[in-house]
Amino acid sequence: MQVILLEKVANLGNLGDVVKVRDGYGRNYLIPQRKARTATPQAMAEFEARRAELEKAAAEKLAAAQASAAKLDGLTVQLVQKAGVDGRLFGSVTTQDIAVGLAKAGFDLPKSAVRLPNGPLKTVGDHSVQLSLATDVDVTITVSVLGEHI
Repeated sequence: MQVILLEKVANLGNLGDVVKVRDGYGRNYLIPQRKARTATPQAMAEFEARRAELEKAAAEKLAAAQASAAKLDGLTVQLVQKAGVDGRLFGSVTTQDIAVGLAKAGFDLPKSAVRLPNGPLKTVGDHSVQLSLATDVDVTITVSVLGEHI
């Protein structure tokens, strides 16, 4: 399936690129998320007419993400969870918990922006967590998990 990208997509291409993707990826993810359109001659003509508008919107989104990254850089979020005496948590700290902690600190980010490549945090201590604010904008914060002994 040939699609026109309406925004930059990681590992795929930039705004305006015509790329070939698998049918399911295009139909089930790119098109419903409004990240791409099917590459027909009519769609390509409409895209060229709207190109400046889409580039301006993408630049504004990137600038906003970079401004947020500057504020978030070096931030420490403290979360309290129930833990045993050995420092292991009863349960775990998930992306949702980190998103809620960031919201309490005044940063409204979706939980999909939080990247935990090794899975949920299961021990007490300081953990380095990656936030993906936009396609090219990543920032690292520290999540300090404090144990509440029962």
